[in-house]
Amino acid sequence: MSGVVESADHEQVVFCRDRASGLHAIIAIHSTALGPALGGTRFHPYSSEDDALSDVLRLSRAMTYKAACAGLDLGGGKAVIIGDPAKLKTEPLLRAYGRFVESLADRYYTACDVGTFPDDMDVIARESRFVTGRTRTHGGAGDSSELTAFGVFMAMRAAAAHTWATPSLRGRRVGIAGAGKVGRRLAEHLSADGASIVVADVANAAVDQLRARHPDIEAEDPQKLLARDLDVYAPCALGGVLDDETVPALRAEIVCGGANNQLAHAGIATLLRDHGVLYLPDYVVNAGGLIQVADEIAGFDERRARAREEKIFDTCQRILAMATDHDITPARAADHLAEQRIAEISRPRGSWRPNQATAPQPREVAP
Repeated sequence: MSGVVESADHEQVVFCRDRASGLHAIIAIHSTALGPALGGTRFHPYSSEDDALSDVLRLSRAMTYKAACAGLDLGGGKAVIIGDPAKLKTEPLLRAYGRFVESLADRYYTACDVGTFPDDMDVIARESRFVTGRTRTHGGAGDSSELTAFGVFMAMRAAAAHTWATPSLRGRRVGIAGAGKVGRRLAEHLSADGASIVVADVANAAVDQLRARHPDIEAEDPQKLLARDLDVYAPCALGGVLDDETVPALRAEIVCGGANNQLAHAGIATLLRDHGVLYLPDYVVNAGGLIQVADEIAGFDERRARAREEKIFDTCQRILAMATDHDITPARAADHLAEQRIAEISRPRGSWRPNQATAPQPREVAP
């Protein structure tokens, strides 16, 4: 485990234990070069602490790049609570976790992720000021999946414009892997735009619920969707679905979805390009949720947040143009934009220190 931490380039990794409540958590702050780190808390039954540590280190680093490409004055962080939320999630545990978040002062803001919800953030906020993604009842924006899906749709429109010279998905067949909150809302946007939709999910009830609203949506076996004759493949469930074995079977021209960490390893981006597939990096595509919870820190304004979401279209166009001009993958182009902004802004700012200033309001700045 020590080798994993030592090989990472994170500013701070905190192991959190509270035996009374059963809390076992890890908070990772990757970078505060642009401002305080922001990232959700994932509650998941990891098989080991090493697996949890690897996940939180990888996810927190991605948050740094996501915030930078989104033009936010925020850094990257993430937290994981180890265990089955259906069995272990209690008020004492969440409040104990909140006290650890508070101990980091404004170096880290937490929010929802897999296994945690706005109601949980309300409980955590009873112990910490540095919580966002709360319920509307408590002044928050509520569920972030709506704007996340809208951002994915904006990115998909940019990919369509680059590939087919039109930002519309009308008449295109889009395969959505995952009929959860983001996948379901993405289907709504695509349906309104005139796309033909194929959806797959391991939970049949989620597919049935979506098809009850849109009977023209086709259901598919999750194991077969990726190899279907599609124009766009949209991973909106688990990560790691694109690997050395699945990419050769992929028939879509575009991969653009809301799932985190879609590539099994970095080399898959090149493999996709060589296979003739345009892949937009997931951390750019799914930045809508981050934009929403970041906006909430300053007092949520839906119109302002949606306007920032729309800029995902412009950012994706810029990434695709850079990839074409420099003959690199869109993934590398996105990394370059993020790293360039971090380098430019971090020189005058330096590291973010607790109570250095009031948390900044995310600005409408293109990366």
